[in-house]
Amino acid sequence: MKCILFGLSAVVATCLMLALLLAPTGAAEDNPALLLAEKYHQDIDLTAYWVSEKLDGVRAYWDGKRLISRGGNSFAAPSWFTEGFPPLALDGELWVGRGRFEETASIVSRHAPHDGWRQVRYVVFDLPEHPGTFDERLQSMGAAVAASASEFLAVVPQYRIADHKSLLEQLDTVIANGGEGLMLHRGDSRYRSGRSMDLLKLKRFDDAEGIVIAHNPGQGRLTGMMGSVTVRTEEGVIVRIGSGFSDDERQDPPPIGATITFKHQGFTASGKPRFAVFWRIRADEPQ
Repeated sequence: MKCILFGLSAVVATCLMLALLLAPTGAAEDNPALLLAEKYHQDIDLTAYWVSEKLDGVRAYWDGKRLISRGGNSFAAPSWFTEGFPPLALDGELWVGRGRFEETASIVSRHAPHDGWRQVRYVVFDLPEHPGTFDERLQSMGAAVAASASEFLAVVPQYRIADHKSLLEQLDTVIANGGEGLMLHRGDSRYRSGRSMDLLKLKRFDDAEGIVIAHNPGQGRLTGMMGSVTVRTEEGVIVRIGSGFSDDERQDPPPIGATITFKHQGFTASGKPRFAVFWRIRADEPQ
């Protein structure tokens, strides 16, 4: 298959990743079975839910001995970082701070331990193997983290909100302070993998992820650069994205096989994201 030249680094990355794209796909053997969020809608009974800030970090699963990415790879966390973590499964986010996703991903994706991890906190929001409801898991989370001597371990604050208007006001406050959005977790639910109404997300924009499967050459002012990328979402939907890229990103585009996040405005009648705009490369897997 022919590789199109947009710049030396891009063509090298494209050709190297091509074999990965064409290889048989499948979940890694030790992929953690994580609870995933559906989108919030207004007719939800908010009295049934706990609310927390949606942290803009890197999802990580602690299996009692190591931190694992959602892709099933082990993070190279230093031993001093995880010292004192409880010997039970935790679901949480590796987080540096609001608006610092790229910095967080750069720190935690390196293949060897390093001192950059001192900036990171593992913020816990669930207990995957606990048999009880989220109300009960929330109490157990607090107890487990309180019993730990680790300065790198915390529980995300959870609180109640009575109505939709108050929820949107809280969303605006979080965004004004540099946050991304809110998460809602049903109090009487038990942990189960996959998407369900047990966990909801609320943001001011829709986003999705997709794997880059093609680079499309630019025209006019963009001649000689990437004009758009074609991605395949986890649902198998093919989307072409040409907006949101800087000229530098067009010269050195996300390589084929990379996972990118894009923003969009709802869906068409055929189920395709409307007005898709590139946001960032999801470079949060350990290298």
